[in-house]
Amino acid sequence: MTAKTLQLHPDDNIAIALQDLKTGECGAAEPVPKSHKIATQPIAAGKNVLRYGQIIGMADRDIPAGSHVHDHNMSMGAQATRATVGTAAHSMPMPETPRTFLGYHRDGGRVGTRNYIGILTTVNCSGSVARFMAEAAEQSDLLAQFPNVDGIVPIFHNSGCGMSHRGDGYDLLLRTLAGYARHPNFGAILIVGLGCEVLQLADLVKGRQITSDGSLRYMTIQQTGGTRRTIDAGLAHLASLADIANAALREPAPVSELVLGMQCGGSDGYSGFTANPALGGASDLLVQHGGTSILSETSEIYGAEHLLTARATSSAVADALMDKLRWWEDYCACHGAQMNNNPSPGNKRGGLTTILEKSLGAVAKAGHAPLSGVFDYGAPITERGLVFMDSPGYDPCSVTGQVASGANLIAFTTGRGSVSGYKPTPCLKLSSNTDLYTRMGDDIDINCGDIVDGTPLADKSAEIFEAMIATASGAQTKSEAQGFGGVEFVPWQIGAVL
Repeated sequence: MTAKTLQLHPDDNIAIALQDLKTGECGAAEPVPKSHKIATQPIAAGKNVLRYGQIIGMADRDIPAGSHVHDHNMSMGAQATRATVGTAAHSMPMPETPRTFLGYHRDGGRVGTRNYIGILTTVNCSGSVARFMAEAAEQSDLLAQFPNVDGIVPIFHNSGCGMSHRGDGYDLLLRTLAGYARHPNFGAILIVGLGCEVLQLADLVKGRQITSDGSLRYMTIQQTGGTRRTIDAGLAHLASLADIANAALREPAPVSELVLGMQCGGSDGYSGFTANPALGGASDLLVQHGGTSILSETSEIYGAEHLLTARATSSAVADALMDKLRWWEDYCACHGAQMNNNPSPGNKRGGLTTILEKSLGAVAKAGHAPLSGVFDYGAPITERGLVFMDSPGYDPCSVTGQVASGANLIAFTTGRGSVSGYKPTPCLKLSSNTDLYTRMGDDIDINCGDIVDGTPLADKSAEIFEAMIATASGAQTKSEAQGFGGVEFVPWQIGAVL
């Protein structure tokens, strides 16, 4: 590392510009933007470009030393082959002092980090009525006498009908809504349907008891008598549900009850060596305390999967991960897309070039813990430790799946900037660079850009871990303070619209 560049691995033939480089600065043969790559040696056409000691692409033409290395002179190259399963699956030491947080203990043993009332919808046709109901409750100040209730969260979407009642599309939506219906961050739930939709209540609740006076209730607009009557009846239900939810109090719970969903969005050239590995260290701390961390975004581990299969606890886990990647290759091919289409224009402006480079940085969020399980989108997580949940790389869609799988806390790294929240689950935002934190401080909870200035990575991971515990215990995040979370429920949709 110099004051202006950083080489991440001794084998690398590029370095990262830590500020805009003019011609002649640090050997630059041409201007190189901040967070972009500069060749530290000549790279012949057809030779691999290395970052993190890993292949991130191939030189399309001869690249002289000091050149700006980006998509004008490099592209996708050979991917690393699958590593031997389990070679890096080292057990994590238990902490000397167990940690606790203050959470809401629910029936069934799970613990919530928030205490919301949810209004879930079975179909798009009931979405507006659910929103009208929540707005009417807010305008009437219904929750004023219920201080332990964090709010009312309407969950509406654009599906639930016009689809087959079997197949991937139906199963994905059903799993997602069922996951929200049992989420520990909801103290009570009202499900609102139209009445004639494809997605029916019996499939959604799967035998859970629905009563007129319990914490899980259901009504249809058609049976209740239309919009106005449904809103009025719904308000009466919400007042009664608030009374039930208000009885819940925060009590000590082991940190092992935390389920962390990890995301990165708007990544840049800094993400892979600041925010992502810092979050990875915090994830390792959580796993050491018996908790669970969920890595997702299958299209954004492409090219780095060998780092995960090497940490798989069994061949079955490694095979399951590879099966997901093969499915994605076929899925993209069916729609005329390529996995390397993933890096967005913003990613590229931030210095990332290929999906290989992006994925290697994204996988750093997983820390060093063994990979103990691979799960379908929105499926209940049944293993502790580091696990993987299949999902697209589209952030709100991926987070929606993680919440459905049980995540009661989200940590989201960003290099370009992200504004979002994911009710009922609180979300911590981590910036990869100090410029972003300075520019968008109202949206970012923790700055990881100071790692470049000398803050030890382990110290930043400890800071994130402490923020996770504080947030789980009720501390408000920046996205919660600004009211985010009303439009970020985005279930993954696959299949024909009929």
